[in-house]
Amino acid sequence: MKLAGRIAVVTGGGSGIGRESALLFAAEGARLCLVDRDAAGAEETARLIRAEGGEAMTRIGDVGAPGAAATDVAAVMAEWGRIDVLMTAAGFSSGGTVVTTSEENFEAVIAANLGGTWRWCQAVIPVMQAQGSGAVITVASQLARAGGRNNSAYIAAKGAVLSLTKTMALDFAPDGIRVNCLLPGAIETPLLRRSFARHADPAVPREASRSRHPLGRLGRPEEVAKAALYLACDDSSFTTGSEMLVDGGWLAG
Repeated sequence: MKLAGRIAVVTGGGSGIGRESALLFAAEGARLCLVDRDAAGAEETARLIRAEGGEAMTRIGDVGAPGAAATDVAAVMAEWGRIDVLMTAAGFSSGGTVVTTSEENFEAVIAANLGGTWRWCQAVIPVMQAQGSGAVITVASQLARAGGRNNSAYIAAKGAVLSLTKTMALDFAPDGIRVNCLLPGAIETPLLRRSFARHADPAVPREASRSRHPLGRLGRPEEVAKAALYLACDDSSFTTGSEMLVDGGWLAG
């Protein structure tokens, strides 16, 4: 097992990429802390892990809320005494250009995507420094590199996550901590479905997105999870500061 005996925290663990990554980490031997504001989703992921003989705890709340990450990290440390893997998969998108996005939505998107990543790294990295090891996996988007229309706050936040990843990789490499970023393409998740649902006919943006991928389809959460596992385990022991594309060829095209 690639993560035997390790403790992993996955934000956004209640659905989509976060859930599939948590399930795979557990299958590879990790004990999981699932962080999500969707209590039912987080508990369902925990139930699925336990049904396969794994261990999981849940922490319910907003990843962007000041102080929440520190409180949750303290709970994990009280339960298991260490944190080996942090994956910041929680995300939120509202759509809109810089003109049409309200200040409230802008702040919510930045808080969830960038703030949630920053706050959780701030809370977990000192634990990893004390251990002398750790793997941090952030989740951006192919849109952080390619850009896109009518999703300005989300794309700006994901671009910042990518930049933050690189500086953290440099800052904490001497501590034995690796920090890498996943850049998924359009993945079949609740977040993507909500994005399509903002349009009068969701089938139109779905088809446009599908056709934009040279592989001719949308991605699956479990495909991103397998990339996350590589970054979480010792197979990637000489990999830090990287951008791992799981985008169906989007950026190549």
